[in-house]
Amino acid sequence: MSNEHLEIKDLVDPSHTALLLVECQNGVIGEKSSFPALAEASKNMLADLGRLTQVARNSKIKVIHGLAMVREDGWGSNNNARLFGAARRSPVKQLPDSEEVEPIKEVGFDSELDVLLPRFHGLSPTSGTELDALLRNEEISTVVVSGVSLNVAVQNCVFDLINYGYQVVVPVDAVAGVPSEYGKTIIENTLAVLATLTDVDSLIKVWS
Repeated sequence: MSNEHLEIKDLVDPSHTALLLVECQNGVIGEKSSFPALAEASKNMLADLGRLTQVARNSKIKVIHGLAMVREDGWGSNNNARLFGAARRSPVKQLPDSEEVEPIKEVGFDSELDVLLPRFHGLSPTSGTELDALLRNEEISTVVVSGVSLNVAVQNCVFDLINYGYQVVVPVDAVAGVPSEYGKTIIENTLAVLATLTDVDSLIKVWS
């Protein structure tokens, strides 16, 4: 379905929209981050991310937390890219049931409304997880993607969702990358030709 003639209010109608938070967890963009530069670059978006998440819940839009995890023994995790090596060497580990993999306090977690979607391999929440099946079972056609990082996980996620046939919406003030200037370049030159770009205030206005 083309979004060429769809108004934003129709594109993100709560009846067929989900909000995907990509790696918005303590061990990635929280105070104890395994990627301090990314956490620093994300600081300015945290309040807006929190506002967006709460309004989504109030509008009965499912909030999905795409969380990156690794077993303590590392079994099954990737080791075929420098990014994975950096994560292994970090003193901050994204272990299941640890504080590091909990959603950041700005977005929180509502156990009655939200969905936790862990992954133990790959580069994004769409890499070998149940996300696609869950969305299709609920007849979701639009996914609002927010979080980190524009360098890898957010970009990868947008590619996959587009390939799967979903409409993708990206609030540009609820995503971040490093360095920040490079993140802006990705938004303007890559995501702009794939997703519908908007901002947090515009989504809140529609959902309110």
